Amino acid sequence: MYRNLAEQRILITGASSGIGRALAKALALKGAHLAVAARTETALHELADEITGAGGRRPVILVTDLSLRGNAEQLAQRALAELGRVDVLINNAGVGCFGFQWNVGDGEEAREVYETNFWSPLALVRSLVPHMRERGTGLVVNVSSLMQLRTWPGLGYYASSKSALAAVTETLRLELQSSDIDVMELLPGPVDTQFLSESAQAPGAGHILRNLPIGTTDALAVAAVRAIEKGRRRLVYPGKLVAALYLPMLVRYKAARTVRKAGQDIDVNDPRVLRSGSNGDPIAQQARADWARAKQAS
Repeated sequence: MYRNLAEQRILITGASSGIGRALAKALALKGAHLAVAARTETALHELADEITGAGGRRPVILVTDLSLRGNAEQLAQRALAELGRVDVLINNAGVGCFGFQWNVGDGEEAREVYETNFWSPLALVRSLVPHMRERGTGLVVNVSSLMQLRTWPGLGYYASSKSALAAVTETLRLELQSSDIDVMELLPGPVDTQFLSESAQAPGAGHILRNLPIGTTDALAVAAVRAIEKGRRRLVYPGKLVAALYLPMLVRYKAARTVRKAGQDIDVNDPRVLRSGSNGDPIAQQARADWARAKQAS
């Protein structure tokens, strides 16, 4: 089934930067009516200006912090009020928490990751999918990560939250299989974003990117929009990594070997617990700023 995106009402979370920002611009070019949500209001206004400057319809700006319980449900109601309906929900917002488990435990940093990456998508599904079922049509796109298949020391909270999101995405697809509501999982591998620059600050994390293709947000967005239009169930990007989806145990075996080889470069006594994202810790903020400067210079 081909999905015509012109005039579709779409809510995108985590739209102020990275993958979400690129998706918003690509969908706007298709004539979609967008509501873009994130924590950073200035970045959302810049995105809206860029979209209108390219001839698209100005998106609705919804400032929210999805790391706080209850905000996702409020976001859904605001999107419904502004758009009239939500035809497509794109759960893209994501944050990371970098640190060893004996330092992080179940602390606030870890809980923010799960509230943003896992519970908020579920809250938005609960708020919006019933309306889709009443209309008999709709689409949910959950942005997980290939990190669900290949984690790394210090990155377990992000990887496990995305693994959990992948599981509920597949479950939602099964639950809706008798309806005309589609469910798609977008599985990015390494993509040149501010988040990638932050995650490189985790203990020994530079090794995880060795010999892996690194994609761009613009190319990912083009591929994702095409997949949405064609009704695809999953999209792995960069495409060279698609084998990882079908050979997960081999991927984990190779990852374990890489960790063993990199062992001497991983300081297990590193006590740091780093928040990522626009409200991240100074180290993460510096990584984001360095990334932005490098982009401007290139």
